[in-house]
Parts: sequence; C-alpha cells; structure tokens
Amino acid sequence: MSFGERLRSLIDEQGLTQKELAGKLNIAPSTLSSYVQDAREPDFATLKALATFFGVSTDYLLEHSSAGADSRTENELLRIFRALVPEHQELYLEQGRAFIRVKAKKAGASSHSPAKGADRAG
Repeated sequence: MSFGERLRSLIDEQGLTQKELAGKLNIAPSTLSSYVQDAREPDFATLKALATFFGVSTDYLLEHSSAGADSRTENELLRIFRALVPEHQELYLEQGRAFIRVKAKKAGASSHSPAKGADRAG
C-alpha cells in the first residue's frame, strides 16, 4: 500500500474530507491532495503532524517495519488496536482468542481422523 493509499484510508476512517483535514493541519488542500495521489511526499514536519493527528507512527505511514511488528498486517492490527477504547480492545482480543481456539479445534480434529483407507481390511 502506498503512502497516498494509506493516507486516504486514514482520512476515510475518520470520516473527513481532504479539505477538512488540510484545514486542521493548516496546509493547502491541493498539497494534501498531492500526497493522497502520491504525486508529492510531505516534509518531515508534515509527516509528523499527520502521524500525530491520526495517532499512528511515522513508520506506519511510510510502511516501514519496526521491531514491534514483523509485517504490514501486524502493523495494521496494532494501529487498529491502539485506536480502540479499552473496552473495545478487550473485545478485539477475545475475538482473536476465539479464532485461535477454532483453529486449534480444527487442527485437533484433523489429527484424530483416520487416514484414508485405514479402515479397510487388507
């Protein structure tokens, strides 16, 4: 995912227009539009302002893996988790645990099933 696509996704998640965000960050709407279209890249100060506004790291915006996560997907999960209120974080964790339990049950069931042809007399 490019910087512009990631930025567009964050703007959409917040329910903002590009013009509204540009106003909040005190930058020209055309400048923000060029970031979203991947025609330009922000300077360091603007990059930090975007990260602060959205509550994400600059590494996340730049799709740079850090020691905290091994992949883009893990970074995305961490970003979403951090954006939630504490009670929603607990629900998020419980859903993840439920997926793990289902996976373990399926793995256990498949390891206990008879192999093909094992019930044949031979």
